[in-house]
Amino acid sequence: MTARAREWDVTESLEVRRPPAAVYAALADSRRMAEWSPEVWRVWSRGDRFVGFNRRALWVWFTVCRVVVADPGREYAFDVTSFGLPVARWGYRLTPTPRGTQVAEYWVDHRRHGWRRHLAELLGLLFTGTPAVRRAARNRAGMRQTLRRLAATCEAAD
Repeated sequence: MTARAREWDVTESLEVRRPPAAVYAALADSRRMAEWSPEVWRVWSRGDRFVGFNRRALWVWFTVCRVVVADPGREYAFDVTSFGLPVARWGYRLTPTPRGTQVAEYWVDHRRHGWRRHLAELLGLLFTGTPAVRRAARNRAGMRQTLRRLAATCEAAD
């Protein structure tokens, strides 16, 4: 049996039939992520920081997030930590299309080096039930669902 290679980043994209400014406005309101994400059920927001409360099956966890890119109509991204340990960057790149906006959601795993990596991966397994080698695949599936829900919400607001 061949060991599965670890993926450190994932990108999924979908076209939304709304202009980039409208899509960005929805994404930049971090509290709305609970409407779209299959894991986020609540967000507490204050300025450029927010706490995401997440769940999947029996697992429940929270993450602390800080907005690191806020470029209206182009990109929105935030870094995620757990108990002060770097976890990942999540973001959205927006590209105008003739019919609206190509939205690329991306995730970059920040758990790469040293003892902090091992501790963060252990906490990730305990809190989410997802081994590090499967995290990218789980995130990819969640991103597809998030993008479909985001598109439906934005297009319904037309």
